[in-house]
Amino acid sequence: MNTIRPASRDLLKLCCRALLEKKAEDLRVLDVGAESSITDYLVLATATSEPHLRALRSELEFALKSAHTRLVGLEAAEQSGWTVVDAFDVITHLFLPAQREHYGLENLWKDAAPVSVNELLDLVPPAPVVPVARRAAAAVKRAAPRKQAAPARKKPPAPAKKPRAVKKPVVKKAAPKKTAKPKAAAKKPAARQRLKAKAKLKAKAKPAGRRR
Repeated sequence: MNTIRPASRDLLKLCCRALLEKKAEDLRVLDVGAESSITDYLVLATATSEPHLRALRSELEFALKSAHTRLVGLEAAEQSGWTVVDAFDVITHLFLPAQREHYGLENLWKDAAPVSVNELLDLVPPAPVVPVARRAAAAVKRAAPRKQAAPARKKPPAPAKKPRAVKKPVVKKAAPKKTAKPKAAAKKPAARQRLKAKAKLKAKAKPAGRRR
C-alpha cells in the first residue's frame, strides 16, 4: 500500500470533499507519482449534466482559493463535457458520463495505484444503490398492513345423539294349560228303560218254583 505524502494528503482531502459536497459521481483517486513527472495524483469524477459540471468546477475552485492553494491551470472548453483543474500535486478531471467513457483515463493509467476515497476521508462505505422502483416497492410493502390470518371457522357442534331406546325384553306369556274337559257323564237311560231294567232284574230274582 502506497503512503500518501502529508502535503498531498491535505490537498487530496480538500478536493475530494469539495466534489462530494456537490454530489460528484464515481469519484476515484489514482497515485501516478511513479508514472508521471507533472503530478502525483489524479482525481476523476463524473457530473450528471453540463450545469452540474460547472457547479463541480466552481466548488472546487472556491475550495482551493479558500485554502490559499495556487491553481496552475484550468481548462474548461464550452460544451466539451470535460474540465481539468490543475493544482500541481493534484490534477482533477471532471467529465460527463459519455466523455468519461470515451477517453477512459482509468485505462490510460491502469498501472497507477488506486487510493481509497473512503479511507482517505474516513468515510463509511456507501450502501449499494437500490433502483428507485425496488425502493418504492419495498416501501409500499412495509407500509401495507399485514393481513391477519382469518380465524379458523369453528364447526358447529354435532347435534347430541338421542339415546337409543332400550327395548324391553318381551316376556312371552305362558299359554294357559288346557284343562282336560271332564268326560261327559254317561247319559242316564231314560225313565222307561230304567223301569224295564228293574223289571228284568226282579224277574230273574224270583225263584223258578213259585208259579201260580
